[in-house]
Amino acid sequence: MKTEKVNFKNKNGDDLSGYLELPFNQDPHNFVLFAHCFTCNKNFFAAKNISRTLAQNGYGVLRFDFTGLGESEGEFSESNFSGNIQDLLAAATYLEQEFKVPSLLIGHSLGGAAVLFAAKQLKSVKAVTTIAAPSTTAHVQHLIQNNVEEIEKNGEAQVNIGGRPFKIKKQFLDDIAKHELKPYLADLKKSILIMHSPQDTIVSIKNAEELYIAARHPKSFISLDGSEHLLSSKEDAFYAGNVIASWASRYLEMPKKEIPESEADVVAGLEKEDAFTTQMKAGNHTFLADEPIKAGGKDYGPTPYQFLSSGLASCTSMTLQMYAKRKKWPLEDVETHVFYSREHSTDCKNCEEKTSKIDTFRREIKLIGDLDEKQKQRLLEIADRCPVHRSLTSETNITTKLI
Repeated sequence: MKTEKVNFKNKNGDDLSGYLELPFNQDPHNFVLFAHCFTCNKNFFAAKNISRTLAQNGYGVLRFDFTGLGESEGEFSESNFSGNIQDLLAAATYLEQEFKVPSLLIGHSLGGAAVLFAAKQLKSVKAVTTIAAPSTTAHVQHLIQNNVEEIEKNGEAQVNIGGRPFKIKKQFLDDIAKHELKPYLADLKKSILIMHSPQDTIVSIKNAEELYIAARHPKSFISLDGSEHLLSSKEDAFYAGNVIASWASRYLEMPKKEIPESEADVVAGLEKEDAFTTQMKAGNHTFLADEPIKAGGKDYGPTPYQFLSSGLASCTSMTLQMYAKRKKWPLEDVETHVFYSREHSTDCKNCEEKTSKIDTFRREIKLIGDLDEKQKQRLLEIADRCPVHRSLTSETNITTKLI
């Protein structure tokens, strides 16, 4: 995964600062715009962690500071909700000019409302996700409710939001009052995912209900149960990011990896640009094989040796259960744990060199059930009769040819 610092101009000529998260191959299948919460910035935990999780799933994600926040130019007191929408459109233009048009918008809290308005103006956007978003833009007034009267009277006021001082002007209140979200949402014509926590004390989950009712299909709702409004927990943010990545894949154009047709038991296809991420097909099942990140892979699937160990582990468990059922023994559950290593062997009969290593599979079996000691020992013996065990310990012949 790679993070790039980027800058681009908004409609007013202010320089906006952002980070572009890219997948390991630096070739995203889709680009995403992420809008942060009110008075937050691109470095808040939710923005950073969700963006990076999406990048791990092959997306390119631009998260940036709205005008007057973080490292972006401009005066926050002169900005408003309409300005946030314009900043999102400027970010989309930047992506189109430098990379590719965005197809997915994600917004957190008031940023969720902003992406809903921006989405309708971006033809390239096919899907939108809101996280802890209010159902009305005016909801943000509760954060400054003690200062609204002063703002109305004097035209502005210094307010405290999240322990930080901000100057809010009357034009901000006037602007959010102009944006009716629910009627707009009914005519959005984009796929929408609404994510919200029942425990959110800043924007209640009632807002999610109202958004969902106002939206038209295709629409989805995911509960972020246990999380708080800012999604400060890495686990919550990672979960949200992975869910969004999976959900959006149904509505976006995703690259299709062709797995060669074959009458073989297993076929593996690996394109040059995919590093170690290998498309696998066994019978009617498809899956991925890969290498760990530290080895240059993406960790999208088990390693080849983990597949080998998996064959031994699964075959052992199947064999023991089959034997116990035939004997009518009370084996409720069996767990087979396999550890693989290559070890120096002093008793390897066929080793020509002293430094030769031998493949070692260490197998540990947990038997659950009302079994006596004699039955347990017999099952331990039967484990060695598992077909995969026999294949691994017998002389094996591999023939190879080009096709």
